[in-house]
Amino acid sequence: MIVRKLRLQRGWTQEHLAELTGLSVRSIQRLERGQSCSLETLNSLAAVFEVDRSVFKPGENPMPNDSPITPDEENAIQYVKGVKEFYSHALMYLVFVTVFGFSFGFKHPLILWGSIGWGMGLVVHGLNVFEVINFLGPNWERKQIEKRLGRPL
Repeated sequence: MIVRKLRLQRGWTQEHLAELTGLSVRSIQRLERGQSCSLETLNSLAAVFEVDRSVFKPGENPMPNDSPITPDEENAIQYVKGVKEFYSHALMYLVFVTVFGFSFGFKHPLILWGSIGWGMGLVVHGLNVFEVINFLGPNWERKQIEKRLGRPL
């Protein structure tokens, strides 16, 4: 999350950060998901972002009261990630339905029922992402944890 936050603050893409650090895009993706990395990778990230490398290691932050990512920022990042995934899903739906519709005919039963089913899934995905329905979302998780603990989290 810290790598993603620093990258987004500068307006860089994953590809641009990979180019600046000499890492692969796949490595940047792994780092943003929280996977561990080598000391050499930490050094390149610290040099590019002009920060101390301890910023990237949890628990070793030199200023514990100044957390690099606040819970609000983390929630916002996760929300935007979910919206981006929904838009990608919607784009895939449009492309596939259009291509297969023109190839086999939009009235072909397989295309018709497939697009209806996929479309319903897309609608549920959108309602969940935009928090119109909150089925098994973060608030549900928090409530279940609090219920299990018997106290607020």
